Amino acid sequence: MIFLNDREKYLSISAITKYLKHKLDSDDHLQNVYLKGEISNFKAHSRGHLYFSLKDENSKINAIMFSKAARQVNFQIEEGMMVLIRGKISVYEPMGNYQIYVEEMLEDGVGNLYIAYEQLKKDLAKKGYFDDLYKKPLPPFPERIGIITAPTGAAIRDILSTINRRYPICETILFPSLEIFFISFSITTKSSSFTTSSSKSIS
Repeated sequence: MIFLNDREKYLSISAITKYLKHKLDSDDHLQNVYLKGEISNFKAHSRGHLYFSLKDENSKINAIMFSKAARQVNFQIEEGMMVLIRGKISVYEPMGNYQIYVEEMLEDGVGNLYIAYEQLKKDLAKKGYFDDLYKKPLPPFPERIGIITAPTGAAIRDILSTINRRYPICETILFPSLEIFFISFSITTKSSSFTTSSSKSIS
């Protein structure tokens, strides 16, 4: 038998919500969750936060990706896109909803770098960067040579070794490939910087 006048038995909405949040936040299995699903109800906030739902055939979960994490996503997020995400499950207390706070995101089935690379190519092509109009003929005796590759490894060593043997008077300009890729993708060319040095001084 329930005694409705026994007020001590009753919890406030805030109290039960805080309790549920504590239970979720203290569960180690929910602090590093990997999910895959389809993006729906996608909204990008002016401050850079991303709000969306992740769903499959039978269920969905609300998701939020704060701007710091969202800046690391190197492809255009679209409605209906299949993605792989990593994050933690918690409760948004004002609404009493559980949701996932996303820390990383990849497109399902295709590498993240490849997705961003293809989108960058399309964006640059639309701007005409690849038009023949802007291409200049290669000089027979260049004063400097630009190299786009990883700053370490066999490739850069072979390139510099060949230049030192065959054309040592040429200045080389190294632009690390991942650096140029991410700078170009985020359209922040103002912050791009070159590492310059004489080919004689690089071994």
